[in-house]
Amino acid sequence: MKGSMLFAHKLIARTVAATVLVPLLLVLAPREAQALPAFARQTGQNCVACHPGGQFPELTPYGRMFKLTGYTIGERALPLSMMAVISSSRVKDTSKSDNPPADFAKNGAVTFSSASLFIAGKVTENIGLFSQITYDNYAAQGVAPDGSGAGAFKGHTSADNIDLRYADRFIDSNRDLIFGVSLNNNPSVSDPWNTAAAWMQYVPVPSPSSSAFVDGNAPYPGYGPGGQAAGLSAYAYLNKLLYAELGGYKTANRGFSFMTAGTPNAGTVKLKGTNPYWRLALTRELGPHNIMLGTSGMITDKYDNSEDTSDPATISRTKDLGVDAQYQYLLDPHTVTAQLAYMTSKVRYSDSAANLPVAFASDALGTMGLANTNASDTINTLRAKLTYVYNAKYGGSLGYFNRTGSTNTLNQTSGYDPTTGLITSDPTGALGATALSTRVGGNLSGNPATRGFTYEAFWMPVELSNYRYVRLGVQYTNYSKFNGASSNYDGLGRDAKDNNTLFFYVWGAY
Repeated sequence: MKGSMLFAHKLIARTVAATVLVPLLLVLAPREAQALPAFARQTGQNCVACHPGGQFPELTPYGRMFKLTGYTIGERALPLSMMAVISSSRVKDTSKSDNPPADFAKNGAVTFSSASLFIAGKVTENIGLFSQITYDNYAAQGVAPDGSGAGAFKGHTSADNIDLRYADRFIDSNRDLIFGVSLNNNPSVSDPWNTAAAWMQYVPVPSPSSSAFVDGNAPYPGYGPGGQAAGLSAYAYLNKLLYAELGGYKTANRGFSFMTAGTPNAGTVKLKGTNPYWRLALTRELGPHNIMLGTSGMITDKYDNSEDTSDPATISRTKDLGVDAQYQYLLDPHTVTAQLAYMTSKVRYSDSAANLPVAFASDALGTMGLANTNASDTINTLRAKLTYVYNAKYGGSLGYFNRTGSTNTLNQTSGYDPTTGLITSDPTGALGATALSTRVGGNLSGNPATRGFTYEAFWMPVELSNYRYVRLGVQYTNYSKFNGASSNYDGLGRDAKDNNTLFFYVWGAY
């Protein structure tokens, strides 16, 4: 316990000390998320006008109105902003690993994890833009010169969220109608509520493997394409009561390839035809209270191999259907936000990926002769979060996540070898294994169940020109279940609680 406290004290000291680097990093590097000083300059508003308690990127009713009207409120200003993140992650137990330096790279180290450049703001009276280009300082890891293992990390820049809008507003004595069209690359990035899949997770996630279990990597609702598509959606917001959006997404190629710029072809998503997305929400404002109840969904036909789209037998289909709700109380000096999102995803695997034999002889229960992989699966994801901010400066949140779903041998990456009758992750094959199990990230049960809580505290200490430029935060993510089990989930002795992670971050924007 003493050692843990000493580590925490040292890590806090290092992280806080690192804040002196933020202004320099912001000037020298590109950066990341949606609270933009460029928008503050354009509207002339204090950050709390758009963001509850100044907590970016969550939006207030005014912030949502700014987004719905196409980022066009105010006068044109310098359309550039930047963001950078310094962070440190510490996993509770790194001992149950064949190679801790690789499985938990940068564990406990303070790192400059990512940065983004934003080009965003008013273009004309009816057209506005939000676009983000992100640099990941740990995007890839090479091989050590002697070939013995992981080598140095390499940074990489790529296109992130893009949302180009046309919007107009019609007001008379009987109606208040906002209508708009959004060209974007991420289903629900156009949504004005933070219960949308694209926005509910917003603290930037570092890439080193020591951050594999931070809150941003725990289960969140999401749509089939992720942020790798080209979509056009039309939306309407009537009398500040009813919001509806309907769109279609296709492969981001040819003239839309800029939406996946920087992503190798093997890493892009290739879709068949146009994939429909829809969103419906009811909203109400009552003094300092505002509430939203909504639903959304998408059907995605996706190729298994993004480099070969010639075979129709390699197309899988995912049907996502979600419900969500958000409540806000905004009355200085108090801000309260409660969020709830639930999504069920039904996946029908392609003909070439379904009903396949598995490499292992038995599962966690010792069941011999495992079944072939499923033809389809259902995955349910629940996210809930309660946040409080005082005086637009101090805040904290409590988050809960729970993923459940059907058991499928396709998910099984650990098991008993049919030749030796052993579970082994021996990388040399010295034990004669023909099927090696995966340690740390392995799944012995074939079930995706993962559950836990995230506790967060943050402080926004610096305010200049009506904008809070820096947020310091600490999160602790606590797992009670991981990959289908609470204990020995990988078959090699690792428990869910071993993945508990302490995460410090310094998030700056300019």
